[in-house]
Amino acid sequence: MERTLVLVKPDGVQRGLIGEVINRLERRGLQLMAAKFLQVSRELAETHYAIHKGKSFYNGLIEYITSAPVMAMVWEGPNAVAAIRQTMGATRPTDAAPGSVRHDFALEIGRNLTHASDTIENSEKEVALWFKPGELVDWKREIDQWIFEKS
Repeated sequence: MERTLVLVKPDGVQRGLIGEVINRLERRGLQLMAAKFLQVSRELAETHYAIHKGKSFYNGLIEYITSAPVMAMVWEGPNAVAAIRQTMGATRPTDAAPGSVRHDFALEIGRNLTHASDTIENSEKEVALWFKPGELVDWKREIDQWIFEKS
């Protein structure tokens, strides 16, 4: 099972879409392992987006992610990274598949509502950055037999 980070970014929070994102991921069959609502510090934002440092959009990205609260979550499931990115849609909302969160609710890349880890390696780093080990809840969901085939 993979674990991955999902953020409902400031525009998603301000537009009241936290529940929509959670609903879509739960209906997909993914399992919520951790969640917290927080105001992102500049330090956390700079660490999270360090890969973009020096790019023309970096300062605006930091200002944006720290401008209002964020809902940070950890989700688990088979192929969770790919499944969540598919559910969220392409980074550029006008390229996102119909039915994805970004297609259905966003128009511009700078207001694309969510962040989802792009690789298993990055998901592990991002989960560790945003959550302490004790903040993740390992629990057994009784409906899993109806979602996952036995391996």
